[in-house]
Amino acid sequence: MAARPQAAAAPRLLTLDRVGQIFVPVGDMAAAVRWYAAVLGLEPGVTSHGGTIDDIPTDGETWLALDANRPDFLASGPSRFFLWTDEMAATVEHLRRLDVTITSDVADIGSVFFVHFEDPDGNALMVCQRT
Repeated sequence: MAARPQAAAAPRLLTLDRVGQIFVPVGDMAAAVRWYAAVLGLEPGVTSHGGTIDDIPTDGETWLALDANRPDFLASGPSRFFLWTDEMAATVEHLRRLDVTITSDVADIGSVFFVHFEDPDGNALMVCQRT
């Protein structure tokens, strides 16, 4: 019996190590832009698409898009994304100074410390520090 020819490997077209943008649904664009810029220490982006999208540029490849196109969104559910920090205590203090709603204590699960918090629309967010 003849050997079956091997199919060529499919090219890897999508990769998680190159996320281009994270979309976060918001209700009040102006308030969300101010909040995210203050919490992340970034300059506000440019609001476009009739005031419904604000692209907040970052120092890396992944940008943050605040999206007001879904007025019916529900903020409930798990964290939309998490951010890394090298200094958990300083990060939590920064969030407290900005009166951010912190929804958990700092937890240690062995591989990371983490804390949950919310944006003004109630979207769950998280910050982690490797142990």
